[in-house]
Amino acid sequence: MSKPESGPAKRAKVTMRPAASQQSPSKSSKSEDNARTPTDVQLTWLQRGLAQPGGKLPLFDHIGQKVSEQTVRSCIRNGWAEPWFNNPIKPDWIVCRLTEAGRDLALSAESKQGEAS
Repeated sequence: MSKPESGPAKRAKVTMRPAASQQSPSKSSKSEDNARTPTDVQLTWLQRGLAQPGGKLPLFDHIGQKVSEQTVRSCIRNGWAEPWFNNPIKPDWIVCRLTEAGRDLALSAESKQGEAS
């Protein structure tokens, strides 16, 4: 038999979140918008594929650092990039190319940057 604890019992603090149907529309639509809006890092990576044959996306950024796997996977998840082929030398690296959606996104952002200049 276990011995009962002495002193006041400690309770876990429970935080309740409203169900998705109870959240304000602005919050849910804002999170949906963010899921389809690329970050500056993602957009820069996608734009670098515009000048490459077949829309190949670089493995390294402009200063020679490996592009974050999180950036790559996020762009694949959003449909802006797709895996192209396996790298036999570094099988853990994901070689990707732009999709049509990624190309359109990169081109539209590039044209907006040109208008702002």
